[in-house]
Amino acid sequence: MSEIDRRTAIKVIAAGTGVLALAPQTFGAQDAVAPFGGEFPNLESLTTGEWWTRGINATKPDKTKPKADPPSAPSMDVPRDQVVAFAVYTHHNGVLKMSAQLFPLKPGEERVARLEFQRDGQWIEAARADVLYPGWDAHFRVEHWDAAHDVPYRVRHGAQAMFEGLIRRDPVDKDEIVVANMSCNSSRTTGERAEIVANLKLQNPDLLFFGGDQTYRHTEHTAGWIEFGLQFRDIIRDRPAICIPDDHDVGHGNVWGESGKQSKIPGDADGGYRYPVPYVNQVQRQQSWHLPDPVDPVPVQRGIEVYFTRLTLGGVDFAILEDRKFKTGPAGKIPQMGPRPDHINDPSYDPKSIDLPGLELLGPRQEKFLNDWTQDWTGAEMKCVLSQTAFCGAVHMHGGQNDRLLADLDCNGWPQTARNRAVEIIRRAWAVHLCGDQHLAVVVKHGVNEFGDGPYGFTSPALVNTIYGRWWHPLDEQPGPNPVANSPLPWTGDFHDGLGNKISMLAYANPVKIQDEKQRADGYGLVRFRKQQRTITLECWPRFSDAREGDRAQFPGWPITIAAEANDGRKVVGHLPELQFTNAVNPVVQVVEDATGEILYAVRIQGTRFQPRVYSAGPHTVKFGRHNPSEQTLAGLKPQSKSAAGQRSITL
Repeated sequence: MSEIDRRTAIKVIAAGTGVLALAPQTFGAQDAVAPFGGEFPNLESLTTGEWWTRGINATKPDKTKPKADPPSAPSMDVPRDQVVAFAVYTHHNGVLKMSAQLFPLKPGEERVARLEFQRDGQWIEAARADVLYPGWDAHFRVEHWDAAHDVPYRVRHGAQAMFEGLIRRDPVDKDEIVVANMSCNSSRTTGERAEIVANLKLQNPDLLFFGGDQTYRHTEHTAGWIEFGLQFRDIIRDRPAICIPDDHDVGHGNVWGESGKQSKIPGDADGGYRYPVPYVNQVQRQQSWHLPDPVDPVPVQRGIEVYFTRLTLGGVDFAILEDRKFKTGPAGKIPQMGPRPDHINDPSYDPKSIDLPGLELLGPRQEKFLNDWTQDWTGAEMKCVLSQTAFCGAVHMHGGQNDRLLADLDCNGWPQTARNRAVEIIRRAWAVHLCGDQHLAVVVKHGVNEFGDGPYGFTSPALVNTIYGRWWHPLDEQPGPNPVANSPLPWTGDFHDGLGNKISMLAYANPVKIQDEKQRADGYGLVRFRKQQRTITLECWPRFSDAREGDRAQFPGWPITIAAEANDGRKVVGHLPELQFTNAVNPVVQVVEDATGEILYAVRIQGTRFQPRVYSAGPHTVKFGRHNPSEQTLAGLKPQSKSAAGQRSITL
């Protein structure tokens, strides 16, 4: 357990019975005016020191901030019965984790938040937690959580301040699990997100996924995070939410974490983080502490914490990645072929020239996690991968409608070899990939060796798209081979992105007029996992749409329904004998190619019969079990035509 966890986590043996009380803390000398050192006096200036004496525009100019600063943040000085701004939570494997975000506290106010649950009509205090400084966040961990029931909760501070919500039960009995896919919440557009919140209340997702750039207030994360919470708390309060910070959340235009290095050049393309480690860790703690515990909690360089993990909800198993944390920075590793190290505009360049040995994307630790995750199906019927950005460069215009860029190394299409490893692992679980970051909604099918042999990826639109417009616009204005039949969009089909990656474009939502908020393609994604059918429906909703109008209110080209098994699109060479399970329903089946030892896939089947497909003519090994492929093995199976492959009866 990290030092942060040791300081803030509270173990409750049984909610409502054992209470760990913490001594109240009051304002004192520990509340430094510049808690991150004299070199960074403007980090968190709106919420540290004697913050209440400053106006909301009292920050001094900071040459490290972007030229176009966002408008003023909401006032941090609120009535004292409103200081609990919001809370976010998840529960997984019997552990409930909740983070509460408070407005800044004043001298003399206690530094303790209290968590209460409603049991049999009575509110019972279950835990207390320190309110941390800087950040003003508090964290609760409740073990032995019974996820079979809805439980009302409230987070309290002082005599009157509280935030109320509902811990939803795990919807394991529901056939359809609905996930909202959201990212890129421009801080240049202040105020409510009323249209999105109203739609989501109607659509009632089981899980919220905020994939990054929850705020663009680069040096004022607490104020920006509170602003985000005020905008979305009416849907956050009563359902689990996954939040993962992206580049702007930690104060960057782009970030290549390179395992925690210190970035030393403008633009940070040398790799690493610009701001001090305590600030980076604070951002991650505020946004992601409430996620299930990290699967591999060892910090990266300089003590920067990690949070990559998994969450199972309603029978859908989500792998939560940090695709920025370990990625190599391009500056100094590859030749510069554009106006900056991460932008390539030289049409004569060879994509292979920048795919060099030793360049990392997810890094060995996350690749190991993903490999292990594909084989473990405990509590899961379907799988999904969540990360910040796309495993390709499905964009042509960047920033302006006429600003064509050949290749952008900020996307996860680079480094290409590491990208291919990632999508190969994902397809082993027949998992779909959800992400954001690109400010352009697209659905693609990835290819590694052939077009379409990889998984599907759905990039959500920007929630509010005032920061950086992007467009899909092929230079020849022609569709690619194998375009989507009857699509209302002109440029679907098979393409190579600017990095040479194979992608099949299914749908895109270009801005029509970037200056008009109703035509700049703001919005969010909605994903429906149907467990009985093993299908996934991808929906894309404009910000100002009305969900009551049904599918016709979506962006043209959506909805798109795919079979989970289509996330592995390799060409089928033959089939192994049909497996008939006599005493198990929906077991896990793994198929291994003997010649290479490669695990082709490991999936939970639907029902009691399954005929494995394979992609080469040699012998294969099949393993199976109730929750992972460890109970029985059939070796030396040779593929034949589907009808001639025969049958095997299996008893687990």
